[in-house]
Amino acid sequence: MDETSEQYGQEQTNKSEDAIINIGNEPVMQSAVDVLSRLGKDTQVMLRARGNSIPNAVAVANIITEKMLKGNSKVQKITLDTESAAGIGKMTSTIEIVLNKI
Repeated sequence: MDETSEQYGQEQTNKSEDAIINIGNEPVMQSAVDVLSRLGKDTQVMLRARGNSIPNAVAVANIITEKMLKGNSKVQKITLDTESAAGIGKMTSTIEIVLNKI
């Protein structure tokens, strides 16, 4: 993980064969370039986002599949969920988008 990723709160971890990238409030094009470089190493990447960062994750997925790797990538799976804070009643939406390089 480089310094700019840490600066904007983006994390990259390995989970078995999946690369997981947590999307935050960093610039969308920077995130898309990070995802593109990760897809150069792995054939599958999972984007995760919570709350107000969900539109950024969707935008990154669209940039990758429709602009940068058009015809060479696809969205395999999208999972939407809602988490509840313990006893408070506050709900937070989450999304997981799995991208595959063809």
